Amino acid sequence: MGLCDNPEIQQAYDDVRDDKSETTWMLLEFDESTRADELQVAAKGNGDIEELKTNLRDDAPAFGYIRVPMANDDLSQRIKFVLISWCGPNTKIMRRAKLGVQKGELKKVIDNFSIEVPADDTSDIDANDILLQLKKAGGANYDRQASDY
Repeated sequence: MGLCDNPEIQQAYDDVRDDKSETTWMLLEFDESTRADELQVAAKGNGDIEELKTNLRDDAPAFGYIRVPMANDDLSQRIKFVLISWCGPNTKIMRRAKLGVQKGELKKVIDNFSIEVPADDTSDIDANDILLQLKKAGGANYDRQASDY
């Protein structure tokens, strides 16, 4: 099997993207039971970024995908998606070295996101910072007077 061949990955990805689903995030980790480089769905949830962060491990890389509601004003409510590339501080050297290539392969499956957040410490994954990045990436801001960027 390849990195993202597990059908549960596509199912979880579709679930996060589905407006009718309560699932708001998923976390992919490498299957440590095999020596092959294969991702598996390690966790899913219906909470926010803080809930996803509680599932990150210091000794394992992971990829998080999360649905983030945002708005510049009351009339422009919309959903954005964020890819989080996690490499815990105690990740093994060889696993860390392969991540760049593996992330490229992952992006062929997880291909719809507004921003990517690389992180090696949980402080890198801050909800307010992510919302600000999403607003900046979102294009026109007609509520500029009330904006903090």
